[in-house]
Amino acid sequence: MDGQNEKKKTQMNRPQQEKAAWDLRQYVMVALVVFVTFCCCILFFFMIYRYHGFADFWRNLSRILQPIIIGVVLAYLLNPIMKFFERHLLKFLKPRIKSARKAKKTARAVGIAGSLVCLFGICVLLVAAIVPSILNSIQSMITKFPDMVNNLINWVDDIARGNTELGNMLEQLVATVSAAVERFLRDDIFSTIQTYLSSITSGVIYGVRFVLNVVVGIIVSVYVMSSKETFAGQAKKIIYALFKPVRANIIVETVRKSNEIFGGFISGKILDSAIIGVIAYVVLAIMRMPDTVLVAVIIGVTNVIPFFGPFIGAIPSFIIIVLQSPLQGLYFLIFIVILQQIDGNIIGPKILGDSTGLSSFWVVFAILVFGGLWGFIGMLLGVPITAVVYYIVKKLISHFLKKRGLPADTSEYVELTRIDKYTNKPVYETASGEGRKSGKKTKETKQKPGDFDT
Repeated sequence: MDGQNEKKKTQMNRPQQEKAAWDLRQYVMVALVVFVTFCCCILFFFMIYRYHGFADFWRNLSRILQPIIIGVVLAYLLNPIMKFFERHLLKFLKPRIKSARKAKKTARAVGIAGSLVCLFGICVLLVAAIVPSILNSIQSMITKFPDMVNNLINWVDDIARGNTELGNMLEQLVATVSAAVERFLRDDIFSTIQTYLSSITSGVIYGVRFVLNVVVGIIVSVYVMSSKETFAGQAKKIIYALFKPVRANIIVETVRKSNEIFGGFISGKILDSAIIGVIAYVVLAIMRMPDTVLVAVIIGVTNVIPFFGPFIGAIPSFIIIVLQSPLQGLYFLIFIVILQQIDGNIIGPKILGDSTGLSSFWVVFAILVFGGLWGFIGMLLGVPITAVVYYIVKKLISHFLKKRGLPADTSEYVELTRIDKYTNKPVYETASGEGRKSGKKTKETKQKPGDFDT
């Protein structure tokens, strides 16, 4: 009789034991996956940063492919301008040319030429505006530097009037810094140039090589823009040859969404920065600020960087202005704060909209991480790259949740306590301590005897 009771107890506890063993296997598998992923990350880090052969190979490959990379980037940036010209020219040429294919080729050729003319025009205007202003600023700073220092000291005296100790300290600090800068501009700069003459020579050689790569890249961009449909078709053909239609459709849709995010963000940010640069030039000209063109160009270029761009551009601009007029430097800082608020709350949202779908936290995260990895390019491309990764992860999580019959909306999980394993419904903890499932204030399903619950 006792043996039968023991057998019944063993049979009753068997589901619980099987459940415990199954949960243990799940935890072991998760731990194993985490461990393997961690080891792969360490191995990848070792290959990039420790194995010099791999780093040298990657560096040489990047140098060889630099013209191709420049050409593809230029083609991607010029593609909206080319499409604008092509779209309007097709409306004009179709009624006048009998062959639709010939009209399309003519419109494409004129569109490519028009986009290149726009590129050269922008470059020429920037060089014509920046170079003379930079030369004049350097010459003015060298010749008028003592007067600027005296003006700055007098301004500090006016501020610190009535506080002799603070005034003497600020005046001594300004005099020390100005003497060091003046000595560097007068004496040390020539010895520094002679010391680093070899570096300057190698830099000139690298600059000439880069210019040649840009020329080749422009030629490559022409081929890419003229045959972009063919390249897209070849890429899709390879994808559908390697993957099943279900997975291939997901890849094509992800690439299309990535292109939408990158294209919308970059083109919108360039337009936004151009508008901010023009506004800055007009307002600074009205305020009679020194080096208006140079300061406006700095503000416009650095505004391409999200969030931190206006403040990065404000630092060199403020130095340029405050050395010539401290009071105008203060006015300039006030103007930058106002301009940043206008851009962040009015102009930027109107142009960019919600092209990335990222919150402010992820924007700052992307700028800091990718800026630390790749510098200026990382600060520019970090936001769209993070937006693409965010989109892919969001799609994957939604897919897995739907397979399990769970809601994909984030708001459903904010106050979630657990998922009921019998009904597969979300359970929310109420103030009384009872479980609320799917909006209905009902108690959570009671566990069956002998069930193992983690």
